[in-house]
Amino acid sequence: MIMEIDEPLTPAGRLFIQPETNIVVLCCLGTKQPLRIEAIKSVIADSMLVKHPRLSSVLIVDKNGREYWRKTEIDLDRHVVVRHDPIEEATDDEDAANLYMADLAVSTPLATDKPLWEVHLLTSHKCAVVRAHHALGDGISMLSFFMAMCRKADDPETMPDMNSVVDPRNKRSGEEAIGWILWRLMKVVWFTLVFVFDFIARVLWVRDETTVISGGAGVELWPRKLVTAKFLIDDMKVVKKSIPKTTINDVLFGVISFGLSKYLDTRSPKPLHEGLRMTGLAMVNLRPQAGHQDLIKMMQDKSMGWGNKFGMLLLPAYYYSSRSDPLEYLRRAKTMIDQKKSSLESFFSYKFGYLIMSIMGAKYASLLNYKILCNTTFTISNMVGPKEKVMFADHPVDYMKTTSTSLPHGITMHMVSYAGTAYMQLLVAKDLVPDPEVLAKCLEDALLEMKDAAVATIKNKKPSKEEQIDKI
Repeated sequence: MIMEIDEPLTPAGRLFIQPETNIVVLCCLGTKQPLRIEAIKSVIADSMLVKHPRLSSVLIVDKNGREYWRKTEIDLDRHVVVRHDPIEEATDDEDAANLYMADLAVSTPLATDKPLWEVHLLTSHKCAVVRAHHALGDGISMLSFFMAMCRKADDPETMPDMNSVVDPRNKRSGEEAIGWILWRLMKVVWFTLVFVFDFIARVLWVRDETTVISGGAGVELWPRKLVTAKFLIDDMKVVKKSIPKTTINDVLFGVISFGLSKYLDTRSPKPLHEGLRMTGLAMVNLRPQAGHQDLIKMMQDKSMGWGNKFGMLLLPAYYYSSRSDPLEYLRRAKTMIDQKKSSLESFFSYKFGYLIMSIMGAKYASLLNYKILCNTTFTISNMVGPKEKVMFADHPVDYMKTTSTSLPHGITMHMVSYAGTAYMQLLVAKDLVPDPEVLAKCLEDALLEMKDAAVATIKNKKPSKEEQIDKI
């Protein structure tokens, strides 16, 4: 007989069970078919969800206050919650899912006498809402696990392909390697010093100027609204082509800066000064490979390992009148993100948090983490999902969205791409942002205006020497 040994929580896991930073990840999967409950239960029962050590363990706190994972048997009926009643105030199925998740964001916490995950099946609205505690793992871990349970829509026997993300700015020829390495080293040292100082200042005392979308201590308890902004990946690619060596993340943050400026133009009771800073807090995957991971490799390779492997970046967006050139928002975003990529800020934040946990304990680490949330304006996360349509328990997945329980921010933005569309969930404190539909429209219009400007720029741009050679 083999005795199971309790596994201590990781430092990040201990952080996420503290009252100030107790976060649950929510993911919604929608289909156009009626939900077959027994088929879904069967897939879950045969999956790693009931076998993975972390996902099949309960949280135990001993008499000394130390937290552990203890292996247990899964009672599937306690984890799969079936709701047949329709949500009456919903205008459609997607709106119903958003209303349901907004309620979960500030309501019932997960029970600690069972593993910290649940699957809610909304049969009247043909969707499933997955709740998983952040102590179990980050968004990349959860997405990679979910992908292992899915199959390609056009090939039900094959798992979805794992997409790798390549940054075009990392490509260098051998001839310029030495000079590039020296220049890169100088930039790393300089930008790391600058951004680490900014990070520490934000933790301790520096705070964004107050606007109509600013949150603060206690805002995480306020009622929430949840809406979806949708972007076509092809539109983002058109914008990307307008400026050399631009990435989708650059475009995304340009859209956020432009969209927030447009929204503040309509909602701010007094004129705002140009260049007003609104700091976003972004979570950055620290694994060697970007995007979602192969689940088997994650369980075997410590560098790719399951859990919370992310650092934090401060990404400042600046208010400028929405009458400005739309592509200026992209240029500013690209310059800022290039500088961030030339620093070790995300690694510093990860190691800094680990150091604080080791010296002062989880309580003080969570208070510092809460302080930086209160001193910034919004949260942003972005994950690359599957490029092709997938099936879950033989249900074709029509859309895939994700969010989390509420934070002290007035706005949290969580985006995941799926089958050519990027779904951005905007979770807002309704007393601060009573009209999130307007905010979503501002963001969607921002991308379309940037696309129109990009098309005009591309038409007027002279082809480069490389493009001329390719034509010949």
